[in-house]
Amino acid sequence: MSTSPPPRRGRPRDPERLQRVLEAAAAQFTTLGFDRTSIDLVAQCSGVSKMTVYSYFPTKEALFEACISERCNGLFDLFLTTTLDPAWPEAALLQIGRAFLRLMRDDKVVAMHRMMFASAATHPELCQAFYLQGPQTAIAHLADYLAAAAAGGHLRIGDANRAANQFLALFLGAEHVAALLGLALPSPADDEAQLQANVGLFLRAHAAD
Repeated sequence: MSTSPPPRRGRPRDPERLQRVLEAAAAQFTTLGFDRTSIDLVAQCSGVSKMTVYSYFPTKEALFEACISERCNGLFDLFLTTTLDPAWPEAALLQIGRAFLRLMRDDKVVAMHRMMFASAATHPELCQAFYLQGPQTAIAHLADYLAAAAAGGHLRIGDANRAANQFLALFLGAEHVAALLGLALPSPADDEAQLQANVGLFLRAHAAD
C-alpha cells in the first residue's frame, strides 16, 4: 500500500521533507477537520512551499489518504516485513494484537477516528477512503495469515475474512469507545490482560481438530 502518489519526473523526493508535510497535514486534519484544513496551512506548518505540497499530492483528498496510510504503516509493516509463522498462531496473534492495540491507543489515531465520524454525513468519500486504507486493509492482511495457518492445519478457519474481522473487533470494545469519548484509558497492564484474553478466546474458538 503506497502512502503517496507515484513519483514524478524531476528532482528526487526528499524523504525528510515529505515526512514533515505528512505530519503537518495529519495535525491539521485532526485538529481542524478536513474542510478547514488547507494546502496553504499545511505548507506553512511544514516549512515548504505550496507548490512542493502539490508536487507530492495533487489534491487535498490525496494528502488525506496518504496521512491515513502513514498512520497505519506500523501495523501493516508487521505483516509485510515480519515473519509470522503459520505454525505458531498464538505467538503471531499476540504480536498482531499488541500492534493493533497500540495503534488504537495512539492519540492521533483516536483523533482521526473522531474526525471521520464527524465527517460521515458531509464527506462519505473520505470515510470510504479511510475504511479501505485502514480497517479493510488490516483485515485483508490478517485474513491472509489466518488462511495460511488453517492450510497448515494449525487453526480451524471457515471464512478467513470473517475470522480476521472478529479478531480485530475484540479490541474495539468499551476501552476504545472510552478513548473516542476522551475518557480515561486502561493501564498498559490492563491492555496486556485484554490482549491475552482476546487471543485465548480466539484460539479456543478456532482450535484445530
